[in-house]
Amino acid sequence: MSLTPSNMLALGTKAPDFSLVDASTNKLVTLNSIKGEKGTVVMFICNHCPFVKHVNDELVRVCNDYRVTGFGFVAINSNDVDNYPEDSPQEMWNTARKENYSFPYLYDETQEVAKSYKAACTPDFYLFDDNLKLIYRGQLDDSRPGNGIPVNGRDLREALDNVLNNNPQRKDQKPSIGCNIKWK
Repeated sequence: MSLTPSNMLALGTKAPDFSLVDASTNKLVTLNSIKGEKGTVVMFICNHCPFVKHVNDELVRVCNDYRVTGFGFVAINSNDVDNYPEDSPQEMWNTARKENYSFPYLYDETQEVAKSYKAACTPDFYLFDDNLKLIYRGQLDDSRPGNGIPVNGRDLREALDNVLNNNPQRKDQKPSIGCNIKWK
C-alpha cells in the first residue's frame, strides 16, 4: 500500500471539463450535467484501493446529505485497467451497486481527466463553487485504514457547510493520502 498525497491543485482553478461514461448506467456524463447549484464535488476513487474501501460508506453519506442542499457529486476512476483489472468498468458497476453509490461513477480510460485535475491518489477530493472555481481540495477526514480515527468526513463536510453558511474556507487544507493513481 503506497502512501501518495494529493497534489493540491491551486485554489481558484476552474474545473476542467469532462465527458465520460458512467459505469453504472453506461450513459455519457459531463461536468455541466452533474454541476450543483451550490457547488460540485469531484472525487477520484477506484475499486481496489484500501483507502477508498475504508471511506466508501461515508462517501455515500456525504453525497446523500449534501446533494439535497444543492451540491453535485461525481466519482472518477482513472486507473490502468490492463494492469489492475479489478478497476475495470464491469467491476466499477459491481462496486457501485454493492456500495449503493448515489453518484455517477465514471471511467477515465485515457487518464486525461485525472491529468487535467492533477489527481495523484485515491481518494482525492475537489470542491468547486457554483462558478466551478476550486475552493477546497484534499482529504475527506483524518481517518486512514488502521489508524483508529473514525471516518466522519469532517474536512469535506466542513468545506460544504462553509459554502452553505457563506463562510470562508480554511486556508490549512490537508492533502488526501491514498494509493497512487495507476498510470499507464
